[in-house]
Amino acid sequence: MNSDRVIVLVMAAGHGRRFGSDKRTALLPGGKGLLASTVAQAQKALPHVYAVLKEDEQPEAFGLPPETPCIRLAGTSAGLGESLAHVFGRLIHDPRFATFQSAFVWLGDMPWIEIVTCHQILAAADSHRIVRPCHAGKPGHPVGFGRDFWPELAGLKGLEGGRTIIAMNKTRCVEVNVADGNINVDIDVPADIDH
Repeated sequence: MNSDRVIVLVMAAGHGRRFGSDKRTALLPGGKGLLASTVAQAQKALPHVYAVLKEDEQPEAFGLPPETPCIRLAGTSAGLGESLAHVFGRLIHDPRFATFQSAFVWLGDMPWIEIVTCHQILAAADSHRIVRPCHAGKPGHPVGFGRDFWPELAGLKGLEGGRTIIAMNKTRCVEVNVADGNINVDIDVPADIDH
């Protein structure tokens, strides 16, 4: 798929309670904040990257440039499923997103996913399938959801993320084997920063 038809959603509107503080601003070994590092890595791979933040948050608070494209979620999210539902409801109904045919869901605490991995997923993406990377038999992120699945994603509730949609559409899910173990490496607690 052409990269201009893919939107990357860096999901960063959650609470991250296990970390003990707002992990989005936690500094990685290079001195850059976690969320800023994740967004920068996504931007190296694909052109249309949006940070998904809470309604009252500004990108500068996380070390992001003020012009960073954002989708803001109204209210308090009850989990990843509810956040995805809000985002995909917006994608479906907002004419600014009408040309996108696949959405890559990239978690905001996964800064080390390799660019080549994104390009491998992109090569397999289209509007009629779900594409996810797989390393050593274990699927990971980012997951590309074709536009056909956006209405189902817009109906998610609570904590459950896209796994429910994947389970209901197994025959339309493509797993791309990658050499990148970082598709399964996220930061949940401070010790995870020493990657």
